[in-house]
Amino acid sequence: MHKIIVQKYGGTSVADTNKIKNVAKKIISYKKKGYSLVVVVSALGNTTDELIELAHDITKSPSERELDMLVSTGEQVSVALLAMAIHKLGYEAISFTGAQVGIITDKSHTQARILNINTKRIEQELKKGKVVIVAGFQGVTSHQDITTLGRGGSNLTAVALAKALKAQVCEMFTDVDGVYTADPRIVPNAKKILNMSYEEMFELASLGAQILQARSVEMAQKFNVPIHVRSSFSNKQGTIISKEERAMEDIVVSGVTVNKDEAKITICDVSDRPGIAAKIFKYIADKGINIDMIIQNISRTKATDISFTVLGKDLAKTMTVVKAISKKIGSKDVTYNKDIAKVSVVGIGMKSHSGIAARMFKALAKKKINIEMISTSEIKISCVIDKKSADSAVRAIHDEFRLGK
Repeated sequence: MHKIIVQKYGGTSVADTNKIKNVAKKIISYKKKGYSLVVVVSALGNTTDELIELAHDITKSPSERELDMLVSTGEQVSVALLAMAIHKLGYEAISFTGAQVGIITDKSHTQARILNINTKRIEQELKKGKVVIVAGFQGVTSHQDITTLGRGGSNLTAVALAKALKAQVCEMFTDVDGVYTADPRIVPNAKKILNMSYEEMFELASLGAQILQARSVEMAQKFNVPIHVRSSFSNKQGTIISKEERAMEDIVVSGVTVNKDEAKITICDVSDRPGIAAKIFKYIADKGINIDMIIQNISRTKATDISFTVLGKDLAKTMTVVKAISKKIGSKDVTYNKDIAKVSVVGIGMKSHSGIAARMFKALAKKKINIEMISTSEIKISCVIDKKSADSAVRAIHDEFRLGK
């Protein structure tokens, strides 16, 4: 069999029939070079959001199983249309749902994890010379229930297929031509990064860069699947994401990200004794809520405040949970703040360079931006700030590290 390439086209790349026809032409240009192609496609444009809205028009809390049944139909539309567009160009193609190609997941509806992929059917069709088109973002449980893999899940489908088929590369086609030092809509002089380590991309993705789903980068790193992020609308080279190389360490900071979809919750006057924090966060974890940053103030009165951040979409659910645990432990009050943002700097070179935090704080201070919370890891520093200062903070930090040069 020829060299296999897995390609993934996002919703903006297949937003309408003209764009679908363009994608079909791009796929054929690869086919002519002798590649075997497996193509993963997202739903058209904003289809998934529109389907979720329909569900919420019916009920505020739709069953997660039925939600998966509903939103998985989006990809079924795009794979079939793309197959038709390839047929129209005189080439053979076949479309499949996640279930048809044997993407087996666990039972966690709306956030399922891939357990196994049976590539037999894909390999049979590739041998016949067909382009195989697979619906992204979806799988099926061992009981034949349809599941979805969480936001950005088509990236995960593509990486998992690239690994299972031992593909040469996993190309992620999107509406931008690579990964930039910051969001070009916020920082006009942001620069494209040509090479990046899995670690850096994982941090950028977890911190709000919308380009790749963090779980897909984690999987690519685990199985050493090279990813090429590039534009569906041009043939320019994009950003290659692969194993860390020595040269990458010379670049101290690779990028600045911002996430405006965060909320801070504070539990006030918590009794300051061993085991209380463990009780609070175990209770929250048991409800399937992910917590990001945590700050506990030093108590001077045998009572303390505990603050932590969650994703904005989880705020209502988290408040319900936290109010319940707050009653149990006898704390005074629970407050929240939705008007926050998290700005972060990421760079593999931070492992071997000091003073990065000081420069980041100085850049924010110059703009009179107050820092509410700080968290660090080997290759990232994040600060929670007021949401209205978010864009100006990103620009100030980007300038401080001369990333546009």
